[in-house]
Amino acid sequence: MEILTLVTLFVIGAYILRSREQRQRIALLGSHLGRYQIERLMETLTEGYLRCLGEDDAERRQQIWSLLDSTEEKLSGQFDSFAAAFARVDAADARVSKLPLAVPFAHKLFPAATFDLREALVIHARGIAEVMRNEASRTPKSKAFTMSAELFLMQHTCHWFCKSKTVASARMLARHKTSYEQLLEAVSPATRRAYGTLIGR
Repeated sequence: MEILTLVTLFVIGAYILRSREQRQRIALLGSHLGRYQIERLMETLTEGYLRCLGEDDAERRQQIWSLLDSTEEKLSGQFDSFAAAFARVDAADARVSKLPLAVPFAHKLFPAATFDLREALVIHARGIAEVMRNEASRTPKSKAFTMSAELFLMQHTCHWFCKSKTVASARMLARHKTSYEQLLEAVSPATRRAYGTLIGR
């Protein structure tokens, strides 16, 4: 009975510590993201892509693509600023555990099994900017597909930082019907290489 009580207390204590740590991470990320319109611009883009791909009239479709180009440019600029601002966060507060489940103080207990969110955001900023500039001369449809993947992978990274990789992947699958593996395959080759190197993939 004493062992059962100790295990119960341990589980409750770990849950409390984990919840507190996650709230702090959400608050930290939110305090930086709140200065920008990144989420709103992402929503505008994803809805615009779907609308454009469903448009039959070629002239109207081209008008929508042109509007989306300016939205992409604005989003890329804001994300560059966000990544630069977050780069000033203390290194210890920016570590992300690679463990599949959230463990309290994992970034301190297992420092080798972590990566730096600040570096990840720089990779995402570069990826978004590269697709926005269309350096690979993608077709509008291919560009929209790749940009969506870049944005969703960035979103996955943010959820990973706040919760865990498992929770982030589950959210991505539920919201966008896209697995983490599919995202990695769909982003630009440069993003895939840099991100894979960072997380030790």
